[in-house]
Amino acid sequence: MENKIKLGIIKETKTPPDRRVTIPPMQGIKLLERFPNAELYIQPSNIRCYTDQEYIDAGLTLKEDLSDCDVLVGVKEVKPEYLIPNKKYFFFSHTTKKQPYNRGLLKAVMDKGITLIDHESLTDTNHIRLVAFGRWAGLVGAYNGLMAYGKRKNIYDLKPAYECHDMQELFSVIEKVKLPPIKILISGGGRVAHGAMETISQLGIKKVNPHDFLNKDYNEAVYCQIDPWHYTKRKDGSAFDLEHFFNNPHEYESTFKPFTKVTDMFIACHFWDPKSPVFITKDDMREDDFRIKVIADVSCDVDGPIASTIRASTIANPIYGYNPITEKEDEPYAKGNITVMAVDNLPGELPRDSSVDFGNGLIDKVFPSIFGEDTDEIIHRASITINGKLNSHFAYLQDWVDGKE
Repeated sequence: MENKIKLGIIKETKTPPDRRVTIPPMQGIKLLERFPNAELYIQPSNIRCYTDQEYIDAGLTLKEDLSDCDVLVGVKEVKPEYLIPNKKYFFFSHTTKKQPYNRGLLKAVMDKGITLIDHESLTDTNHIRLVAFGRWAGLVGAYNGLMAYGKRKNIYDLKPAYECHDMQELFSVIEKVKLPPIKILISGGGRVAHGAMETISQLGIKKVNPHDFLNKDYNEAVYCQIDPWHYTKRKDGSAFDLEHFFNNPHEYESTFKPFTKVTDMFIACHFWDPKSPVFITKDDMREDDFRIKVIADVSCDVDGPIASTIRASTIANPIYGYNPITEKEDEPYAKGNITVMAVDNLPGELPRDSSVDFGNGLIDKVFPSIFGEDTDEIIHRASITINGKLNSHFAYLQDWVDGKE
């Protein structure tokens, strides 16, 4: 008889709580059908977007003590005191960029002999990510931007995204929105930007190209999506090259400024490297013809490329104001201020849909390497630690973990 691999779905322990789950009930059934050598256990939780009863109704097993499981899977960071020694864990650890707030977590992982597989590092042989919540961040971020615009102009009132049961309800809410003739700009070309465009497309407004967006006036609302070659250029005058840009962002300068003169709402969905040129400076925001009134910063790089993103906001309180004169937080909807949406865990506002999407990704693209052979080294590449020791390609974290840097 084939050895069973016991998989445990842990309850989330991070504060503020995250209601997402890696394996919803229907995906649990799918997992057990797909992998005959799998046993699945769900740790009970009273905050999860799927209730314990929904798992029971699906015929799945609830179990408080997961200490006999081989693999433990969660969404966000696990509090160090909840980590079970010598186990294999999957979660977003937010440690690979030496995030200071998680140094203690990685140290605990190593001290407890844990193998830590980071969802963010799960890639195929071409280094393309296999599982991500990006689409949902863009989808909800664009909705929140529309919500903020309606409140600022006092022309419509959308309920918060997290009060919508699912994406279907969210889309039915915005179908009723009628926008004045404004220009909406979306930056980025990946999953996040495509999620934002999914939401904006529900409005039935026209998409225009960057040249027309910059140079034409419209008597209806329009939107435009721009890629790095639309908002940066090489300092040496050479032709733009995307791979070169990703590898050498410091060799580029911003050409974004013209967009600040014609845009009413900016939905920022780009990937940003600290060495990349900035989008909007404090000085830009003080110029008389700076037009942007609402910025939905889905990328949410605090103190980064957009000067008004001075902090992350929360699902409960997603909007704040930025005063360009004082350069400080202020009233969200006051005339001279910029209305900012900078929630950093947007997929948590549509937890049921985003969890299904994520769970399907794990089952189809990642778990075959857990319940079978890891022939493409998907698990190995994503393992930050193996039995408590840093994997070779994460060895650069050692001095940071030891407190030497």
